[in-house]
Amino acid sequence: MSYQSYFDAADPPAIRREYPVGDAFMRRFSGMSRDELRGIQNERFLKVLAFAWKVPFYGRLWDKAGIDPGDIRSLEDIAKLPTFSKSDLMESVDQYPPIGDYHGLDAHPQGRRPQIIIQTTSGTTGKSQPLLFGPKSREIENALLARIYLLQGMRQDDVVHSVYGFGMVNGGHYIRETVVHWIGAQLFSAGTGVETRSAQQVALMRDFKATVLVGFGDFIKRLAEVARENGIEPGRDIRLRMISGHLGPDGGQPLSDAWGGCEVYDWYGVGDTGLIAGETPERSGMHVMEDAHYLELAHPDTGAPVGHGELGDMICTCLFKDDIFPIIRFNSHDVTEEIAGASPLGLPFRRIRGFRGRSDNMVKLRGINVYPTAIGALLGAERSDFAGEYICQVERVGAQEEMTVIVEVRAAHGDTLRQEYERILRARLGVAVKVAFARPGELNELTGVEKRQKPIRLIDKRKG
Repeated sequence: MSYQSYFDAADPPAIRREYPVGDAFMRRFSGMSRDELRGIQNERFLKVLAFAWKVPFYGRLWDKAGIDPGDIRSLEDIAKLPTFSKSDLMESVDQYPPIGDYHGLDAHPQGRRPQIIIQTTSGTTGKSQPLLFGPKSREIENALLARIYLLQGMRQDDVVHSVYGFGMVNGGHYIRETVVHWIGAQLFSAGTGVETRSAQQVALMRDFKATVLVGFGDFIKRLAEVARENGIEPGRDIRLRMISGHLGPDGGQPLSDAWGGCEVYDWYGVGDTGLIAGETPERSGMHVMEDAHYLELAHPDTGAPVGHGELGDMICTCLFKDDIFPIIRFNSHDVTEEIAGASPLGLPFRRIRGFRGRSDNMVKLRGINVYPTAIGALLGAERSDFAGEYICQVERVGAQEEMTVIVEVRAAHGDTLRQEYERILRARLGVAVKVAFARPGELNELTGVEKRQKPIRLIDKRKG
C-alpha cells in the first residue's frame, strides 16, 4: 500500500487557494457581501455535514434528538441540531476507548484513511480529552492563525518567543507549526515556566533580541516581573514590537505597560477548533474567521440566541473539518458578546469582544452571575496596589454560597484596605464578596501561573 505523506494529504497549495493568508486574504474578502460569504459557508457546511452523518458519535447524538438526514438541508437549518460539549466527548471516550467514536476514520475508504494527529487537553480537572486532527484540518488551523498573526503585524524577520506549553497539550505545537510552516519567522519554543525556567526565558529573550512574544496573558505579565527581578528591563533590554496571545477580560493595556509600551493583540480559539477569531490593528474587536467557522452565541441557561451586547456561550461549527473529527455545534461554554456594525476593514465577518469567562465556571451569588476570570480586570482598573494575581474560593455557608477573593497587593494589609477592595467588588459585581490579601508571588502555587497555560482562578469548596 502506498503511503501518503502528511504534506501530500494536507495539500498546502489547495489550502492557500481556499483559505488565503496574508495579502491574498484581504484581496479575497475585502468588500465581499454577507450573501456571498453565506454561500461559501453553506457549501462547506454541507460537506462537513455529509461526513458527520457517517460518524457514529453524531449518529447517536442526532438520532436521540429525532433528526433525520433530510431535516438539515442548509446552514439555515443548523439550529435544529443539538449542541454537544466536552462532557459528551468524554462519554464517548469512556464507551469507546481510547479515542472515542467521534474521529470519523472509518468513514474513509480503507486505503485512503488520513493520518490522525493526537493531542489532549491538560487533564487538570479530570481525565484528558483526546484532541484529534487530520493533516488537512490541522494545516488549515495553522493557516488561520498565521492569517491573524500577519494581520496583527508579525513578519518573517521577527524573532518570536512562544510560551505556549508542550507535552500532550496542543498549544506549543500549534504555534510552532504556524510560525514555521506559514510565516517563516525565527521561533523560540520556550514553553511554560516548567519547560524553560522563567529566569532563563527572559535571558534568552534579551540575548536573542526577541521582537514578538506569544502566549497566555497571565504568564506573559509574570515574565515581565521576572525580568525586572533579574535586572532585565522590558522596553530597554528586551525591545518587543508586538505581543499576541490569549488576554481574557484584563485586555492588552496591562501587558503593554509591563513590556515597555509594545502593541498587544488578542485572539480566541480552543484546542478542538484552533483559532476562531482575532483582533486586528484597528482595535474594533475580534473578527470571526467566518469562512472557516460558523459561530453562534446562545444563552447559557436557555440555549436561545442572544442579541448584540448580551453575553452568550460560543457554539462553534468548523466548516473545514471534513477529514478527521467533524465539529458541528460544539458548545465551548466560553462566554462572549457580539459587536454590532460593519467591519472597519471592509470584511464581511462578524466581530466579538473576545473571551469573557466560562459559563460552566460561573458562580451564582444571591441571584447574580459572577465570572471569576473577570475579577482581575475589575481590580486592575481601580487599584494601582493590585499586584495582578488573585484566586477565588467559593463555599456553602448554611443555605447560602459565599465567595472570598484572595488578592495579591503591594501595600500594607489592613481592614481599611480590605473594606475598600470589598466596596469596589460589590459596586462592580452587584453582590457582596469577601476579600483576603496575600503578598506578591504568594499565590503562585495555587494559581499555577508559571506552570499552567491557564491559571486557576476558582477553588470550589462546595464540591466534596
